[in-house]
Amino acid sequence: MTDLFQEIPLFHEIEGNPRPENAGGGFFTTRDGKKIRYGLFGAVARPMKGTVVLLGGRNECIEKYFETARDLAARGFGVATLDWRGQGDSDRLIRDRQRGYVRSFRDYTADLEQFFEEIVLPDCRGPYYILAHSAGAVITLLAAPSMVNRVRRMVLIAPFLTLPDLPVSISTVRRICSLFCLLGLGRLYAAMGARPREALPFEANKVTTDPERYRRNTRIYEEYPQLALGGPTIRWLQAAAKASEAVSDPDFMARIQIPLLIVAAGADRVVSTRAVEAYGRQLRLGSLLMIDGAQHEILQEADLYREQFLAAFDAFIPGTDDPTA
Repeated sequence: MTDLFQEIPLFHEIEGNPRPENAGGGFFTTRDGKKIRYGLFGAVARPMKGTVVLLGGRNECIEKYFETARDLAARGFGVATLDWRGQGDSDRLIRDRQRGYVRSFRDYTADLEQFFEEIVLPDCRGPYYILAHSAGAVITLLAAPSMVNRVRRMVLIAPFLTLPDLPVSISTVRRICSLFCLLGLGRLYAAMGARPREALPFEANKVTTDPERYRRNTRIYEEYPQLALGGPTIRWLQAAAKASEAVSDPDFMARIQIPLLIVAAGADRVVSTRAVEAYGRQLRLGSLLMIDGAQHEILQEADLYREQFLAAFDAFIPGTDDPTA
């Protein structure tokens, strides 16, 4: 097993985005042979409160969450994180590295469960919590029934349940994508296409109101283009739609026994805030927080919004040992 804090050239730093202290990690190999990059960051404050498993969304990488990892470490939490298969510095799944592709979100949940078994449980201090964003939040929901004896609480930011103002249901999206996949077109882009050589100007972005954090994140991909990803493929969108349908099934929702805080971004233009609100209100052990004015990437947002989130996080985690409280 990799030494947690050995000096290894695993992470990619840029000016203004240093890796957190006590950084370690490596790669693990999934049961279907994919190499997955992970990072472990030790707490720098006492008392130690356990470990937060930090899970990003589509087209994100570990480096994008260095600031959040430092925030958590300063609160007494260790942090364990990974690059999902097909993005970041983990193995890509098809020849064209730019195309966001996955066969099924169940492949992601299998990787998450293996990450817990081989890395988190043996190497990280409990108790364990999950903090997940967007597509990572849906993966977490999908895995939640099997995590009940491992994870104490979960915070999910802007889960990607459906698109805003979508004129058809997510089930219709899934059926259309399935038809294209049957025709052998699943590897075509569903949206956006290849990543442009130059990042969108700040004024055109849909994810944050903070120009400095936006520029920091675009510079990560400019300086380390191997971490970048283009738009999602039809197969990825089909997989996302299937996952959304699965986690929205009332019988499935009844099986989620881990207390949840779902955080919605009031000015989200990437996922449907209305769907996130509705989902949070239906969960038996769920609470909903709306951060008015925030855009999709709350952890990359301006301090005005980010500090509201961190205050809510502090109030909810580590929380009580009583799951009904």
